[in-house]
Amino acid sequence: MISSKLTHLRTGRRGFAPRQGLLAALILLSAAGCSTVYYSAWEKLGYEKRDLLRSNVEDVREDQEAVSEQFVNTLERIRQLYGLEASELEAAYDRFKAAYEKSENKAAALRERIDKVEEVAGDLFAEWERELGEISDASLRAKSRLQLDETRQRYARLAAALARSEAGLDPVLQSFKDQVLFLKHSLNAQALGSLEAEMGAIERDVERLIEDLEVSIRQADTFIRELPQ
Repeated sequence: MISSKLTHLRTGRRGFAPRQGLLAALILLSAAGCSTVYYSAWEKLGYEKRDLLRSNVEDVREDQEAVSEQFVNTLERIRQLYGLEASELEAAYDRFKAAYEKSENKAAALRERIDKVEEVAGDLFAEWERELGEISDASLRAKSRLQLDETRQRYARLAAALARSEAGLDPVLQSFKDQVLFLKHSLNAQALGSLEAEMGAIERDVERLIEDLEVSIRQADTFIRELPQ
């Protein structure tokens, strides 16, 4: 049931792909808080804030797909523990624990991507607002204002979907962690039996999370498609 919800494939879309060295330097500038220098460097390469926003939304979209796949994989690792012989439990537990750790890492990467989208979107809208005052033609200024308002509305829908999907990460991760730690302390058939009752709730949480991620992915697709070129 859950696996059927993984209907989105990675498209591999990218607005641009700078050389690794340049990309690393730009990331360092951004991490250091040098946003003015960061944006200036991109502008010299011909990329405006809207291009960076589009690229970051594409990255978020792909990270959401990766999180969906990894969380389902972790859930499958839990299921594989049940019905095993005692001699097989240790290896199966190790696979489950590794899958949980990957889930944590992918969730952390997604959160960072979402933070970057929020940062670039805020900077883009602030710049757009300032530059409206520099347009002397009232008709052109009004058209640009309308475009800004429409883009803000579309972004607000995306931001709400991102926030909802992000909020669903922690409950699932905590459930995974609970099972990892409990099994670490007592890896035997009796321990598995006491955890099996929790599987239904975990599956429902994962299913809800995937549904929220799919809604967010669709919102990202719409935002990318309608973002002014």
